[in-house]
Amino acid sequence: MALDDILTQVPIDDIAEKLGVSRDEAKVAVEQGGAVLLGGLAKNAETDEGSAAIQNALKKHEGRAGASKVDDIDQADGDKIVSHILGSKKTEVTKELTESKATPGIDFGKLLPILAPIVMGLIANATKDKTAKADAGAESSGGIGDVIGGILGGGNSGGSAGGGGIGDVIGGILGGGNSGGSGGGIDLGGILGGLFGGKK
Repeated sequence: MALDDILTQVPIDDIAEKLGVSRDEAKVAVEQGGAVLLGGLAKNAETDEGSAAIQNALKKHEGRAGASKVDDIDQADGDKIVSHILGSKKTEVTKELTESKATPGIDFGKLLPILAPIVMGLIANATKDKTAKADAGAESSGGIGDVIGGILGGGNSGGSAGGGGIGDVIGGILGGGNSGGSGGGIDLGGILGGLFGGKK
């Protein structure tokens, strides 16, 4: 699962210390924040314009690995990325995540800009690998949406990007139906539904 890949690239202990929470609380928050960012990227990738903008942004993040400390992360850049991904919903989504009972005491206004560059680096590297393998021009169809779907465990490289699309991605984020996940926690479906035009 590549949401786990995000966890391995993130300085969880340092984030916990900076946010004044336990390691376990920070881990849950990173999973939720990472899922929302990936879901937002997947939504943006549904349009040609959005996909092109993501591709351009990814070029800046190619080859970057995770960070060992929060201070190594360009949070100003991270904040810009979050603004691009969530658009006009940024304040609303951040507030909903911050107020969630699943992650008490976590300020997602601080966390998302830390996560965003790591998420972009992960996708940039995954996209680069995929493009290197494809080499031919058959990349345009599924492209970035497939990569994000793959990270979320939803887009099993069958490439049928059009089909389930964002629904698959959200299904992947939510672990295909709350597989013992976040107890009574964050209503990710609701947050993402709001982000994607009230579909849920």
